Amino acid sequence: MAREFKRIPSPERRCQILSVAAELFARQGFHGTTTRQIAERVGVKETILFRLFPGKEELYWAVIDQKCQDRPGRKLLESQLTAESNERKMFATIATGILQRNAQDPTLTRLLLFSGLEAHELSERFFQTYIAEYYETLATYIRQRVRDGAFRKVDPLLAARSFLGMVFNHFLVQELFGGERYQKFDIETVSETLVDIWLNGILKRT
Repeated sequence: MAREFKRIPSPERRCQILSVAAELFARQGFHGTTTRQIAERVGVKETILFRLFPGKEELYWAVIDQKCQDRPGRKLLESQLTAESNERKMFATIATGILQRNAQDPTLTRLLLFSGLEAHELSERFFQTYIAEYYETLATYIRQRVRDGAFRKVDPLLAARSFLGMVFNHFLVQELFGGERYQKFDIETVSETLVDIWLNGILKRT
């Protein structure tokens, strides 16, 4: 008996495909997941999937793109960098937001790690589309603080990467590498501690 496939509106179908693809890609990786698996899980023919997404690379990117669009990015960072006069509190707020969003949905991080290992073009595209401007936004703030004489003379971009790198590394250790099974930390305490360490290294001595 021939298998019956669901007939659902295209927008809803697209959302279902992206949801299922995100789950499978995040668990099995880019190469470990086939479009046939995704189509079967959704309950549609593979040809329907290809009408919406020309290939697996395009589908993978659509998943990443949607995850990024659902999250506040550079604009939120810009507002945070101007909303708080207390620098320690400001950076702690930025760090806390990053850790909370990643903890609530670690899927994007898993997708990016897989793309970095398996599909470098997608990883590079993600960096150019979303990350480069995010780093530069923070670097612009640091550059101005160096000019103000508040921060030591450091490479602003490297300083931005070091701050975000500390925050992201904590998330990786806790959420993806299993650190939380051995040690649990309050996110706000983590943020404040990392900020103190970072500011202690970058603030200009008087």
